[in-house]
Amino acid sequence: MRKFGLIGYPLGHSFSQKYFTSKFAEEHIFDCSYENFPLTSLDNFHDLISNNPDLCGLNVTIPYKTEILRHVDAADQVTGEIGAANLLKIRREDGKMRIIAYNSDVVGIRDSVISLFPETHETALIIGTGGSSKAVSWTLRNLGFRVLIVSRNKKEDILGYEDINAHLLKNIRLIVNTTPLGMFPKTEGKPDLDYNLLDERHTLFDLVYNPEFTSFLKMGKERGCKIITGLKMLYSQAERSWEIWNDEKL
Repeated sequence: MRKFGLIGYPLGHSFSQKYFTSKFAEEHIFDCSYENFPLTSLDNFHDLISNNPDLCGLNVTIPYKTEILRHVDAADQVTGEIGAANLLKIRREDGKMRIIAYNSDVVGIRDSVISLFPETHETALIIGTGGSSKAVSWTLRNLGFRVLIVSRNKKEDILGYEDINAHLLKNIRLIVNTTPLGMFPKTEGKPDLDYNLLDERHTLFDLVYNPEFTSFLKMGKERGCKIITGLKMLYSQAERSWEIWNDEKL
């Protein structure tokens, strides 16, 4: 039995286990299982790997997408450039183990925005600075976007929320929430923007997928914005994870 799973903390919001369990049942994949492994710290990461000899791959979610890179043997080029991973492949051959990090989020992000921005040199505003933000920034820049990042902690190259005014938003077409604000069970949360400044020129994309329609997206839709939910990204990155886990060349 090949085992796969998800690490992060907390994991009550995650649909990954349900997604893969349903996939295995629907596609008659009887030799695989998927489990949640909530870790309050990565100090126990290698114990988890050692105690589960059938474990072949892991997805990685908040808050470990960046920190996990210090616990792997290698990372592919894209993951190295991003500086964050959401996917681990565990290879066990001839009594030796090797953990390789990948980032399938980039596929989910690209698939989510490409239909609305097939060719673009627009400006995107990314909310948050964590591992997901790094993947969004890398992907959007490679699609041709100019990228601005906003955080509660303003730095030289990162805007503060107080900088997000009407003049700035006039030139922005895509706003991406990469923070857990609005995620179950605290569904009332949302980024601290002046939503009255948004209109039909803007597209809002929320990486949070539980609930599908977050407070952030609802506020935008009320003001005429196009919205992109996190489910498209979830499905796309999950399928890319499965491809990587089963590709013998990787």
